[in-house]
Amino acid sequence: MGKNLVGAAMLGAIGLVLGLVVIVAVAAGSGSGADTSSVGASGTDGRSPGSPGVQPGPAIPPAWVILYHQAAASCPGLSWSVVAAIGTVETGSGRSTAPGVWSGANSAGAEGPMQFEPATFAAYATVGPGGTQPPSPYDPADAVATAVSLLCANGAGAAPSLRAAVMDYNHSDVYVNTVLTLSLAFEQDPTTSGTVVAALSFAAAQLNTPYLWGGTGGGGFDCSGLAQAAYRHAGISLPRVAQDQFDAGPDIRDGSSVEPGDLVFFGSGPSGVEHVGLYVGAGEMIDAPHSGALVRFDSAGWNGLVGASRPA
Repeated sequence: MGKNLVGAAMLGAIGLVLGLVVIVAVAAGSGSGADTSSVGASGTDGRSPGSPGVQPGPAIPPAWVILYHQAAASCPGLSWSVVAAIGTVETGSGRSTAPGVWSGANSAGAEGPMQFEPATFAAYATVGPGGTQPPSPYDPADAVATAVSLLCANGAGAAPSLRAAVMDYNHSDVYVNTVLTLSLAFEQDPTTSGTVVAALSFAAAQLNTPYLWGGTGGGGFDCSGLAQAAYRHAGISLPRVAQDQFDAGPDIRDGSSVEPGDLVFFGSGPSGVEHVGLYVGAGEMIDAPHSGALVRFDSAGWNGLVGASRPA
């Protein structure tokens, strides 16, 4: 049966991620960022990236994947996916037509697809491959290259200081949690869809929220309540409890690798599903584990793996 995945086959794509604890830790940021408004994880037109009305295909346009790779190469240790996650959260990697993206400034004074305050852009202005001279915050190549210059100057090339560097870009814990979560997804799958981005962005925004038995928000979540709420945010309806979510599928076939946004289920067997998490990437999931705990990152390699599904 497709749902009865063998643990080794399902987890074949799962690896170790160094310094993942920085995602869950609470850290204080300081210094001049790009867009210092505490916007959380809002993206194009005030919605989370990939939310209803946003393109359901790949969240990152192919040309921008190239830009992110080219720019990140100038900062040893910085993954392109971190820069891509910032661009996705800020403007949907340039897909937004909101004020300040391609001309002028938004209400916080930020400019361009990577949303720089003018003084910050001037301090780190970098001409990207094929960019303009002098560099412009509205030119995608320049904007991405300048974002890398800022991040690298603040220590983003080293795992211990990555969170602080992203915090300096936007002083919000929710923003940083979302960026670092999406970076894991993009690292595993650069074609991660806008729908998955919306679901993972919602889940990331709930990190450190209390576990609440039967909770679906407004005070806490249980495991299936979190999964249901995350996908509702992305425009997909799921059943309420983990067993029903597992039964509803669609399941991932034997031999396939789990992908970002997939639901991973645990229990005593196909008729005894007791827990569900949202797979992020690098062997990690976001889940609401048990009473007394907080929504957090956990290894997707829990004992009692039953299978996985891919909401659609």
